[in-house]
Amino acid sequence: MLLFVRSIVRSVAIGAVSALLSLPGATAGPTREDLRQEVWRTEEAFARTMADRDFAAFRKLLSKEAIFGAGGGVKRGSADVSERWKAYYEGPKAPFSWKPETVEVLDSGTLAFSSGPVFDPEGKRVGTFNSVWRKEKDGRWLVVFDRGCPPCGEPKGS
Repeated sequence: MLLFVRSIVRSVAIGAVSALLSLPGATAGPTREDLRQEVWRTEEAFARTMADRDFAAFRKLLSKEAIFGAGGGVKRGSADVSERWKAYYEGPKAPFSWKPETVEVLDSGTLAFSSGPVFDPEGKRVGTFNSVWRKEKDGRWLVVFDRGCPPCGEPKGS
C-alpha cells in the first residue's frame, strides 16, 4: 500500500511540474535568438551614448576588465578605457558613429561578438568595430574587448 501511495504522489508531482512548464511564458530560459537580440540592443545603446554625448552611459557598459585597442594602443580596464575615450565625448558633435551589422552569441549565452561599420561625422564609412560582450551575473551585457580597424576588405587609407 505504501508503494502505491508513493507512486501516486510521484505521478502528481511530475504532472504538476509538467503543467507549470507548459504555461505561457514558462521556458527553460532565453533562446540564442533572444540573447542575440539583447546584445544587438545593447550595442545600439552603446552607440547611442556617442550620439547623445552621454559619457556616463558609455562607462556603465564597460566591464571592469575591458580591453580596447586601436590606433592609440591598448587600454586595459574601465578606468584606462574611459580616460582614453573621454575626449570623444567632449564637444557638441560626435567625432564618429557606429552600428551593429553582425551579432553572434555562444550557445552557453555567456559571450557574444558584435561587429559593424564606423562612420565619420559626414556619414562616410571609415572603419569597422569588433566587440566582445560578456553576460554578467546580474544579467547585464558588458563589453570586455573592443578593437576598431579599417573597413573590412579595403586597404588601409582608401
